[in-house]
Amino acid sequence: MAEHSRPQHQPRERWGSRTGFLFAAIGSAVGLGNIWRFPAVAYENGGGAFLLPYLAALLTAGLPLLILEYSVGRKYRKSPPAAFRALGKPGQFIGWWQVAICFVIATYYAVILAWAIRYVGFSFGQDWGDDPEAFLFGDFLRTAETPGDVSDAFVGGVFWPLLAVWLVVLFVLYLGVRKGIEKANIIFIPMLALFFVVLVVRALTLDGAATGLDAFFTPDWSALGDGSVWVAAYGQIFFSLSIGFGIMVTYSSYLGRRSDLSGSALVAGFSNSAFEILAGIGVFATLGFLAAESGVGVGEVATDGLGLAFVAFPAVISTMPAGWFFGVLFFGSLVFAGFSSLISIVQVVVASVQDRLRVGRAVAVVTVTGAIGIISLLLFSNDNGLYLLDAADHFINQYGIVLAGLAFVVFVAWWLRRLPQLQQSVNATSAVRLGWWWVACLGVVTPLVLGWMMIDSLLAEFETNYGDYTTDFLLRYGWSVALGALVVGILISLVPWRSDEELPPTGPGGPGGTADLPEGRRH
Repeated sequence: MAEHSRPQHQPRERWGSRTGFLFAAIGSAVGLGNIWRFPAVAYENGGGAFLLPYLAALLTAGLPLLILEYSVGRKYRKSPPAAFRALGKPGQFIGWWQVAICFVIATYYAVILAWAIRYVGFSFGQDWGDDPEAFLFGDFLRTAETPGDVSDAFVGGVFWPLLAVWLVVLFVLYLGVRKGIEKANIIFIPMLALFFVVLVVRALTLDGAATGLDAFFTPDWSALGDGSVWVAAYGQIFFSLSIGFGIMVTYSSYLGRRSDLSGSALVAGFSNSAFEILAGIGVFATLGFLAAESGVGVGEVATDGLGLAFVAFPAVISTMPAGWFFGVLFFGSLVFAGFSSLISIVQVVVASVQDRLRVGRAVAVVTVTGAIGIISLLLFSNDNGLYLLDAADHFINQYGIVLAGLAFVVFVAWWLRRLPQLQQSVNATSAVRLGWWWVACLGVVTPLVLGWMMIDSLLAEFETNYGDYTTDFLLRYGWSVALGALVVGILISLVPWRSDEELPPTGPGGPGGTADLPEGRRH
């Protein structure tokens, strides 16, 4: 029987190979933020010196938390709500909170992917003309002059590629974990690597590239004494590794019992960081060229996010020889990176619906993808879509993902004190054994850093309105989105599970038991 129609008595889906799992994990981690966020964060926080706190953040928070999520997913072989419930019944609300966060993120993440697809086509004729900014906000997005409510002024140039994105996601997820997600990532990740390597090589040959790289790598050692630089490093690692909102718990639930977890985490973590540094080289070599052409300093053209991808890079493409080729490489890279990440985000919701409602994959995929896709099309393919996207993205990232990740770590490390047992489970099958440092990082470093990130972010939030939006607009489309995800998580967790879905008994084979350890390692 096909994977997507698996009845409940059949075993849980599995990855076809460790390589397939690693490609999927790397594909989830390497997303749009790696390309347009990391270079600017590094540049603004000490340049080359930023790599030291960045590495510290990777080793003391990123990799330990990644391994923790792998261990929980493999041990309980369930989606986040069911896995956290198996850990400790009150924890299921954290899982549903993460599912709600993924639902929200998927609705707008697909929109940026649709823009990138359109810009692949725009690159051939450089349709943005002499003013890429006016083209983006005016001709393409037709953005309303002021932020407002959801509008009925739909933008066909966004609607149709967005619909195509959701149809592709539906098709991939419908095929299942092995035939769909794994095979898609085995295509997407090599293509992303090929496109981006060629793009970087081309960028390095541009006039002014050396100036851009000097700006990116020249270290400002004094920045290391600034606490905000360290917060930025931990924030970048946290957001770029796809940790804190259930993806890696879900993906690792399809692993075999003897899978190497710590080794896989090291490969995925360092691959993600290597791509970020490569992105920094490509972006700043390109910005160096733009600065030289414009007769200004690199700092005047350095930007991130939408401004980098859809304004600065089109300006570069318009001024360089064979710019269309460079444009296809850049926006093609965004497409491949975006698809692999979007698929992983939606899969969290699909797996959770499967586990909770005990339905087959086909029903879960069509229901979940259809619901998210319809909401995405209604909210973001109109002339207010950009404003809604900006507000929702800021608040769900700053106060959804971080808080949910903090709650998960505190629940496992402090409330349940389950880290030693999970450490034993990882060490039983992994090449790189975890020591006391893993427990210390998760029990002390990660909670303190995430807690400080929240405090630091809130202090800045209350000083001035994000994006100069009105308070009313931010309450409706920012704060309400972040708080709504938490409320939804709590409400769903209050719905009783059926008696045949009750927790397995504690002991061998149950939560905290040793049935998942290979023979000879059970104590």
